[in-house]
Amino acid sequence: MTRLDNQNWLTSPATIAVFDALEAAGGPDCARFVGGSVRNALVGRPVDDFDIATRLKPEEAMAALKKAGLKVVPTGLAHGTVTAVSQKLPYEVTTLRRDVETDGRRAVVAFTDDWAEDAARRDFRLNALYADRTGAIFDPTGQGVDDALAGRVVFVGDPNTRIEEDYLRILRFFRFYAWYGRAAPDAAGLAACAAHAEGLTRLSAERVSKELLKLLAAPDPRPAVHAMREAGVLNRLFPAVDDLAAFDAISEASEDAVLRLSALLPDDPSDVAGIARSLRLPRAVEMRLAAAAGGPLDPATGDRELRVLTWRLGKQAVRDRIQRGAAIRPGTGTTKAVALVDNWPIPRLPVGGRDLAKLGIEPGPEHGRILKAFEAEWIADDFPAEGHLERLRRLAAQP
Repeated sequence: MTRLDNQNWLTSPATIAVFDALEAAGGPDCARFVGGSVRNALVGRPVDDFDIATRLKPEEAMAALKKAGLKVVPTGLAHGTVTAVSQKLPYEVTTLRRDVETDGRRAVVAFTDDWAEDAARRDFRLNALYADRTGAIFDPTGQGVDDALAGRVVFVGDPNTRIEEDYLRILRFFRFYAWYGRAAPDAAGLAACAAHAEGLTRLSAERVSKELLKLLAAPDPRPAVHAMREAGVLNRLFPAVDDLAAFDAISEASEDAVLRLSALLPDDPSDVAGIARSLRLPRAVEMRLAAAAGGPLDPATGDRELRVLTWRLGKQAVRDRIQRGAAIRPGTGTTKAVALVDNWPIPRLPVGGRDLAKLGIEPGPEHGRILKAFEAEWIADDFPAEGHLERLRRLAAQP
């Protein structure tokens, strides 16, 4: 039997407290770690979340954890999930389940005490791995350990059935391939994703965008994104990308998921804003994508022009456009250009209505005309730090 060794999280006091509480109510082997923690520990990746599967019913698990003095949050009772907080660490505890009914978006479940039934409803074999508190791994599909070690992402059972249960598994297939795949995508899984790509339109935009950004945050998402395009999945999310060269270059140069996403979108701010809204991306991400959509910026752009663009668009937008330009046209100047943008203290417009009032100009349309003319000259002269009142007085005297 494969075993996890030298895993501090398995023997931590926080973990011991949770397992002691559950086993006091359900006996030995009533609870096992499942999914990401087991998979990541097996392949030497960081473990940063703790999911536990248990034979105990949700109410029994809650009672056992509370009896042990642990905080319990009923995070998803309908699906059998509660969260135990042990020494400030969250442990998601879920009763073993089997699907009773699915519609491609959500499932109605029934609780079970059969580990194999629970494994059969999971998405991929490398995620259907369990480990007891000693680190002993249980592999109900018989191939999860081998898949994880070999870098294979293979659906549990029939891939068409798994996808029809939840169409988000299409994106999860590519996301896990981006993070864990080390060979060509599983052919049967890829064919099933292509066949059911239309099902993505039935999902909530929030679920889709969250999965997409996780995929793009992978160390190298390029093989996964190319496979998505070939399977007809990419153009279900936004207009088809004719050429992935810019995306490939940016993905190699930067691990920023939002910057990578910008390379998959049109160079039209209004189009990009519409796509971002349809994906229900956070407002800050939407604005960043729209600002970056003005087109790649040559890193050799002059300092004065960079300052003007930074004044008008903000540091993040100009930095994104420089990095996009550098990826497409690699060469010198990128570090210098980014450093200029990062280090330049964006000045505030140094005059305002009070200054005009001191010149005896009454509030009204004339204020706006003079201030607009001042801003244009001040920017054209590269944001001088002096001579503001003289400039303002001259502009005010003009008809």
